[in-house]
Amino acid sequence: MQFAALAARAEELEAEPGDLATIGLAADLFAEADEDLPTVVRFLQGRVFPAWDSTTLDVGPALLHEAIARAAGQNVTADDVEADLAEIGEIGAVAATYDFGGQRGLGAFAGDDGDDLTVAEVDETLREIARVTGDGSERRRLDTLFGLFNRASPSEAKVLARLVLGEMRIGVGEGTVRDAVALAFLDGETGDESEAGEAEADDGDDEDSDDEPISPADDAVAAVERALQVSNDYGMVAEVAREDGRAGLDDIGLEVGRPVQAMLAQAGTATEAVDDWGEAAVETKFDGARVQVHHDGEGTRLFSRNMDDVTDPLPEVVEFVDRELDGPAVLDGEIVAVADDGSPCPFQEVLRRFRRKYDVERMRDEVRVELRAFDCLHADGEDLLDASLSERHERLEELLGHTDAVSDLTVTDDPEEIAEIEDAALSAGHEGIMLKDPGSTYAPGKRGRNWLKRKPDVETLDLVVTGAEWGEGRRANLLGTFLVSARIEEADRTDATDDAYATLGKVATGITDERLESLTERLEPHIVREEGQTVDIEPAVVFEVGYEEIQRSPTYSSEYALRFPRFVDVREDKSPSDADTLARVERLADGQ
Repeated sequence: MQFAALAARAEELEAEPGDLATIGLAADLFAEADEDLPTVVRFLQGRVFPAWDSTTLDVGPALLHEAIARAAGQNVTADDVEADLAEIGEIGAVAATYDFGGQRGLGAFAGDDGDDLTVAEVDETLREIARVTGDGSERRRLDTLFGLFNRASPSEAKVLARLVLGEMRIGVGEGTVRDAVALAFLDGETGDESEAGEAEADDGDDEDSDDEPISPADDAVAAVERALQVSNDYGMVAEVAREDGRAGLDDIGLEVGRPVQAMLAQAGTATEAVDDWGEAAVETKFDGARVQVHHDGEGTRLFSRNMDDVTDPLPEVVEFVDRELDGPAVLDGEIVAVADDGSPCPFQEVLRRFRRKYDVERMRDEVRVELRAFDCLHADGEDLLDASLSERHERLEELLGHTDAVSDLTVTDDPEEIAEIEDAALSAGHEGIMLKDPGSTYAPGKRGRNWLKRKPDVETLDLVVTGAEWGEGRRANLLGTFLVSARIEEADRTDATDDAYATLGKVATGITDERLESLTERLEPHIVREEGQTVDIEPAVVFEVGYEEIQRSPTYSSEYALRFPRFVDVREDKSPSDADTLARVERLADGQ
């Protein structure tokens, strides 16, 4: 497929306000993609690699701006690109304003005859950028990226710039892609009378019926959804749906070494749990970092909640799993830091180990970590996602019950017993307890009412940093006040171009000078524009923010404000897509 064709369809999708029409446009694109289908699916989501693959391009805004400037001509600088970005507000739209192609005689790569870009060529070139390492790697990334822009039309440049930063901004989310795959490749298989079938049957009576958008059949969507849950690979699922239909999707299972999204919890109470489920499974809530353990019978790989590979920083956990497990298994759990007496250490100690690339052995001596497993997703060739929590825990006990790694699970309908378990967990230095429906299945990536987290501390929200202000006096070189925002889910946006985040307040308390230095160092690369003391920051870092109350307020775009907000911590284990939503803020405000 020509990259220009993908870019043209992206512009159509960006301009289309209707949900069903958007699904139809994406389905048409998938049907036309031929051998490029997996790549087209990923590109439409702003991804070069599958969601489970932690490989990155290692191209930040500054490098991208330099590549665009070089391709735009000798009279354009990176500062010009940044100035245009401050005025226009989005890098894809900025890239589309330049006339590329004038630098082909100055060492541009590929296409000696100026041939058109293809989807496959863009994909391979971006993967080449991701593979670059060693001395001079940044220069090589810049040269290669410059070569791509030098051959791009304005519409292609818009898509390319967005793709490099992983944000397509065309109103196509995961749900849209799922439904489009079902509409493109599965609706014809259903034996049930679907909406699509009804629309086709009626087209003889209404000359305009062919123009009416249709939705995919519910059972087709469910088949794609289930395959996505166990694979977390949209491109592969689309290809299987096209080639092998529902039968092929049904055959997709968990694969050891390919992480899936973690099941998530909501806040809740013991009374709610017992009332809803009859009885609740109670276990300790550890102050650690979520980890997914994949053991193939010979070796072990560890993945973070964001599906980053964290095997190398945690050698003692790998050694423990290799020693204790014989057959293939996929486990869900937490990595906790422990003191010499076995008591838990603060979460910050875990982070000193979790993403470390260097001095691993030295840090191993300084910070001891252990696995606390609480779920079993796969064991000895059998997927367990559809098994009940009680069954999954039994399998976990069979695998690791002879060790201290398995989290205790108590099933009870007595709120007083739940309170006693909570008191014991808090006394031992843990965060609190988790409440789970004993009969619930494991739903990857879902935040439902089957898992409830209960914390005794102040109320907190996980919010995205979208702006900041430079300090004053001795803090003049530090970011001292941080603007935090809730995530707006795609379904709640009124227009495809609406902001994805809604501001809730500014956080400036609870932060030491030393911490401000580390936060400034962390956030400074993500500054996209400055005006006086105020800076705008691309959504990249999540803060845990404590508060006393949520109030109505016209000051912020969410129309809410946090009363007495304070900084608690950086949620290194969460990406902006995991942050709390505006819908949750509204529910919490209504429930006060």
